[in-house]
Amino acid sequence: MASKIVSAIVFVFNLIAFGLAVAAEQRRSSAKVVQDTEVQYNYCVYDSDRATGYGVGAFLFSVASQLLIMLVSRCFCCGKPLKPGGSRALALVLFIVSWMFFLIAEICLLAGSVENAYHTKYRTMFMDNPPDCQTLRKGVFAAGASFVFFNAIVSQFYYFFYSSAADASLSPY
Repeated sequence: MASKIVSAIVFVFNLIAFGLAVAAEQRRSSAKVVQDTEVQYNYCVYDSDRATGYGVGAFLFSVASQLLIMLVSRCFCCGKPLKPGGSRALALVLFIVSWMFFLIAEICLLAGSVENAYHTKYRTMFMDNPPDCQTLRKGVFAAGASFVFFNAIVSQFYYFFYSSAADASLSPY
């Protein structure tokens, strides 16, 4: 039987990761071109950098959730053998899908955090074109949030089917 405490903790971690990823999408850095006081060159001024912290927080909570599920289920490959059948087959498929969703979510969250923290440092002279103030493309943290959500669902189903296959495992001779 699947532990309700583990399921609740994993759900809360995934919920926090999802909320932080959505907050990071809402608070992405924006930039504007500003002239210096002597009006000799233009440069980029960025607003707050909260989205990077939110993205890293979502990354860490998602890692903690996945790590907890894998430790409790012994990463599917360690521990006593599982009973052959539908529960084990579904657990295997959900294990693979869970890792795919997890990796995609982590790539989006980490890449979004790194790119959001990057600020253009150069400046241009007054007569030149204004500098290109690079900012994070819209939707990177949202993609991470959606895959955190998908991973939350799939990992809960994986844990349920793994537990039911483990409970029905063959007794030793």
